[in-house]
Amino acid sequence: MMKKWFILLFSFSLAGALASGCGYSLHHKADLPFTEIRIGAIENKTLEPRLQDKLQEALAAEFSKNGIAVTRGAKAQLSGVIRTFDMVSLSEKDDTTVEYRVMIETDFTFTDADGRVQEIRKKGSPFIVSFSGSQDMGNLLANRDQAERQAMSDTAMEIVGELIFP
Repeated sequence: MMKKWFILLFSFSLAGALASGCGYSLHHKADLPFTEIRIGAIENKTLEPRLQDKLQEALAAEFSKNGIAVTRGAKAQLSGVIRTFDMVSLSEKDDTTVEYRVMIETDFTFTDADGRVQEIRKKGSPFIVSFSGSQDMGNLLANRDQAERQAMSDTAMEIVGELIFP
């Protein structure tokens, strides 16, 4: 019986030691630098339509996931500019692109409740977001839209992370 308790205690101690050394940590809502935010204008300086809407939706979702309410009356505000949007051909088959990579670059301005301004420059999706283009036009457009949304979601995750975990 004593041996089982020792093994159990050792297992929990080992799991705790491994978890503490992996870079993860728990953060409580009280640790957040702000509890609500207003998402201001997102300007789209690219030729790709509706990117600003997709980024605004992704930011709202990411703030909510992290316990921060997105409200119109919040004193803290985030606004941004989508500077570039590019689709690069990754692979071709019979002179037709069959896989693309989506790349974006954004700049943001965060104003906290006290009026201090923080500039966040040249942020984009930190991951390669690719999609296949070898299907019919309907599937190609659906895959492209999904890749755009994923790139916006990845960018939102980067921005929110930088704001709440400096």
